[in-house]
Amino acid sequence: MTKDQKKFYITTPIYYVNDKPHIGTAYTTIAADVLARLHRQLGEEVFFLTGTDEHGAKIAAAAETAGKKPQEFVDEISAKFSLAWDQLGIAPDKFIRTTDQEHISAVEKFLNQLKDSGKIYEGEYQGLYCVGHEAFIKESELVNGVCPDHKTKPQLLKEQNWFFKLSEYQSFLQEQITNRDFDIQPEARKNEVLSFIKQGLEDIAISRPNVKWGIPLPWDKNQTVYVWVEALFNYCSAIGYGQDDENFKKFWPADVQLMGKDIIKFHCVIWPALLTAIGEKIPKKVFAHGFFTVAGEKMSKSLGNVIDPNDWVAGYGADAVRYFLLREVPFGQDGDVSEDKLKVRFNGDLANGLGNLFSRTTNMIEKYLDGQIDNFYKSPKDLSEASEALYNLDFAHGLVKIWEEVAWANQLIDKAKPWELYKTDPGKVKELLLNLAALLLDIALKLSPVMPETANKIRSTLEGGDIKKAKPLFLKI
Repeated sequence: MTKDQKKFYITTPIYYVNDKPHIGTAYTTIAADVLARLHRQLGEEVFFLTGTDEHGAKIAAAAETAGKKPQEFVDEISAKFSLAWDQLGIAPDKFIRTTDQEHISAVEKFLNQLKDSGKIYEGEYQGLYCVGHEAFIKESELVNGVCPDHKTKPQLLKEQNWFFKLSEYQSFLQEQITNRDFDIQPEARKNEVLSFIKQGLEDIAISRPNVKWGIPLPWDKNQTVYVWVEALFNYCSAIGYGQDDENFKKFWPADVQLMGKDIIKFHCVIWPALLTAIGEKIPKKVFAHGFFTVAGEKMSKSLGNVIDPNDWVAGYGADAVRYFLLREVPFGQDGDVSEDKLKVRFNGDLANGLGNLFSRTTNMIEKYLDGQIDNFYKSPKDLSEASEALYNLDFAHGLVKIWEEVAWANQLIDKAKPWELYKTDPGKVKELLLNLAALLLDIALKLSPVMPETANKIRSTLEGGDIKKAKPLFLKI
């Protein structure tokens, strides 16, 4: 597979800091980290962005409930996200916060450009306002009178706002999406967006009066830009929009934007229209993954089943959590997770599978080859089927292909019985063990974007000459 792409810019949504991180937000960010690592492996210049969304009336209310000032509150929650990603081995090139001055300055420039484009106007709006989304929604989007995402009844509000002429971009968006110039995946999400557009796009309010915790419109200080408008612009502000034009031009447009399926309307309708209005290119691809249930139940505070990823990392390690989330549920589909399922994967795939192969191989190299192996291995130049699957966001399939090799190697050892073969043909045992070591190094290479710590342990043991000091990769729990 040839790649003419020299740069790769990948983003996650920036996470709203009204609550701490959970396993769902971790899922998106792990997937982005895997893609960033893989593209670096391919020699591309990569920029991986994640961060936190910190403005809006909902944040101000949450801070007041916590008895804290908004800035103090967002500092605390944002730090929890940063720590959780660090614990999971996630290494972004930038962790952006929308309270950063560079973001605020970029948003102000963007707003002025939007006004100069002639695509905004002042008017009065009455409509249904969803507090959860911090945005107006159509009555047709409600299910049994409530927002399908937040399960709350919207408020009927009448406000003086500034509006964006979204209605003018209906044909443009349909054409871009249908032709895949703006690629929305999986296909079901693409069809969902097209169906929404075909219902007819209306102009949308981009500001609110009397919201103090936010960014004021440069020309109307009584109005604050909607939190979701300025949040969307983080993807540009993070790479230097308005401040470092060279870096911005190098990485924009984004190559892949990952997110949960609940926010595709903002990213696949409003966001490309806003960018087009100010003369910027639209992202190349949006991929919206599915949602998790936990042991068959939707995650919620009331049920007490919201999973803190730090808890799983403490019990099983970061690599095991990364592997489990990407292996258990095909990316793009809804799926169910639980600690019981994590434990099964840990003991089966990791301890009995890869861990067993590594221990058997290194123990036999120590016993039959005195811990010495030759400099015999060369990294493959082309993507394997497993790496190809990861490249195309089919993480579960890529991991299945790697574990087929793990299972094959363990079966080979069982059939060859090197502990018996050594008595009659030590040369064949050496050949077998060198081949197993080469296979393990190849597995480590393929696995390193998903399980970087484990891959590094395999490489350092086999390449570093310290096989006699090899420790088990995973111990059954």
